[in-house]
This record gives sequence, C-alpha cells and structure tokens, in this order.
Amino acid sequence: MAKEAKKTIKIKQIGSPIRRPASQKAILIGLGLGKMNRVVELQDTAEVRGAIAKLPHMVAVVD
Repeated sequence: MAKEAKKTIKIKQIGSPIRRPASQKAILIGLGLGKMNRVVELQDTAEVRGAIAKLPHMVAVVD
C-alpha cells in the first residue's frame, strides 16, 4: 500500500500588513508570512484555504 502524496499550495504575500487589523496580521503570521513578496509552501487544507479567503487583498496563490 503506497502512501498518498499530500497536496501543497504556494502562497505569496502581495499586500502590506501596515494599517491592517491585528486579526489580519495574526493570520499572516500563522501562514508563515509577514514580509512583502515572501512565498511559503503549505499543505492544501481547508484551514489554509479559509485563511487565504480572509486575506484576498494581501495574499495570492502561486502556481
């Protein structure tokens, strides 16, 4: 029985956290972001997709 490969997703920060609510800054830090143009690769889960949906003006999904 082979293990199933886990899907990943690359997220890039495109917006600044300056003058944003503390909750949005916390979501960015939780995703592993915090500086402009930083890219992280995370597992594609419902939690990560929900965090991305809350910050469509600050993050983008990269191919």
